[in-house]
Amino acid sequence: FSPQHLDDDTVSGSNWITENDVQHSLSQTTKTTRKPYCGYTQQTLSKREQVEQESLLAAIQWPKPPDGKVAFAQSTDPTHSDFVIVKPNRFFKVGDQLEVLVRMKDFQGKPKQYGGDYLQARIHSPGLKAGAAGRIVDCHNGLYKVFFTLLWPGEVKVSVSLVHPSEAVQVLLRLREERPDRVYFKSSFKSGRYSETTECNVCLPGGLPVCNFTDLYTGEPWFCYKPRKLSCASRISHAKGGYLKGLLTQEESLFFQSDVNIKRPILSSGPDSVIVKPKAFTDLISMDRAEDPTASPSGYYYEDQWRSRAHWVHNFNKSDDITECLQGKVIHLFGDSTIRQWFEYLTAFVPDLVEFNLGSPKNVGPFMAVDLKHNILLKFRCHGPPIRFSTVFSSELRYIANELNSIVGGRNTVVAITIWSHFSTFPVEVYIRRLRNIRRAVIQLLDRSPKTSIVIRTANVQELGPEVSLFNSDWYSFQLDSVMRKMFSGIAVHFVDAWEMSVAHYLPHNLHPNEIIVKNQIDAFLSYVCPLQT
Repeated sequence: FSPQHLDDDTVSGSNWITENDVQHSLSQTTKTTRKPYCGYTQQTLSKREQVEQESLLAAIQWPKPPDGKVAFAQSTDPTHSDFVIVKPNRFFKVGDQLEVLVRMKDFQGKPKQYGGDYLQARIHSPGLKAGAAGRIVDCHNGLYKVFFTLLWPGEVKVSVSLVHPSEAVQVLLRLREERPDRVYFKSSFKSGRYSETTECNVCLPGGLPVCNFTDLYTGEPWFCYKPRKLSCASRISHAKGGYLKGLLTQEESLFFQSDVNIKRPILSSGPDSVIVKPKAFTDLISMDRAEDPTASPSGYYYEDQWRSRAHWVHNFNKSDDITECLQGKVIHLFGDSTIRQWFEYLTAFVPDLVEFNLGSPKNVGPFMAVDLKHNILLKFRCHGPPIRFSTVFSSELRYIANELNSIVGGRNTVVAITIWSHFSTFPVEVYIRRLRNIRRAVIQLLDRSPKTSIVIRTANVQELGPEVSLFNSDWYSFQLDSVMRKMFSGIAVHFVDAWEMSVAHYLPHNLHPNEIIVKNQIDAFLSYVCPLQT
């Protein structure tokens, strides 16, 4: 099944799901073809949702190594592998493409014959604090091509790293399908002085009675084991329970070693940099504008400032600039801790924006900040479960789609959303369902109030070790991020490409990117909210 068979409006047009969903889910119900990983999550999809889901899953399919177990010695070794710059000495000017060939070898130095390794790559000029991400093409034979667009003059260095060997990705795939319980959650139930705590998840193994907390509006599933004495209605809070240990066999754990094959550099066997000449003066006008939002790369750093190729980013270097942009506006931030960073940055940087103490748990929220003088209201609220926060009160466990449905919208309403990291341990269908609900609410909000600004912050890369990789690998994030971008293409939302902004930067990867990167995210975000009047 190839994604090309879809007519465009199936995936992206705004005539997405504007019909009454209840009707067509009754008229033509089809079950998903892949085996659902749990009885509760039997989704009933309309024909159109079914087609879209199959196309999304097809688009993120990952190449598999040949059948049978691969011994560690035959797995990809970044130290034996290398890359070469294609024609490194030719004349390069700004705007040109640079091609790099990566050659994978195993621990015995033998060339790999199949693909599926997960790589990240960037070009950078440290002196200029300039950097950009590369586009990687898997040739399925142990070779990879990396394409860069040269966007600034000077000496430009190439860096390639192996995030995971293909053999490790197969383990991640297996865990995602077979062990969605590897992060578990809990809820407390309370009546008077008596309380109980039970385990919760999107799906629980059968056998014991459960409380069904499936959301009535979105149909998002959530279950807890029923307390022994208390009623389901006595639930007072949600929290992360913990992470399962002992998920890997002895052999599999060899594919996840920090100093061996997790995020290790692959070195060049020849020159690793090229000299780029400036463009001729006549070419300067159209230099770095690529109107296509899917262009690669979507932007680049220059002097530590992010320049998007799809829209002008201006720098909000003074708090007054931000105040002027946000005057009279309500800003809703929805999602995980990576968008809570936006709330923290704005309240720290803008003196007039004062946090109003709602008595919420630290790091969890909800949070609110107010600037009475300029009539600005800034709010943060976390997304609904699954969320690995401790502890969220039941009354504050809200789904983004339902929150969007209660927003009037208009030119003074700004919405920013990020949702990715807490879904990495579940089959992709769980994430697709969540995005379908959010997308429907986004389309309805834009339908009733087209002047509402809606921005989506993408996922970002993070520091990985043997444990973190099994729950939160960049490979999981990359898969979810690809799905998110496809599902929201063709809808009037803007993207802040936090992914490329974290890959292209010189600072070490971090789940919560450093303040300079957050500042660049905010500049990109506010440039959508307050575009320069040209």
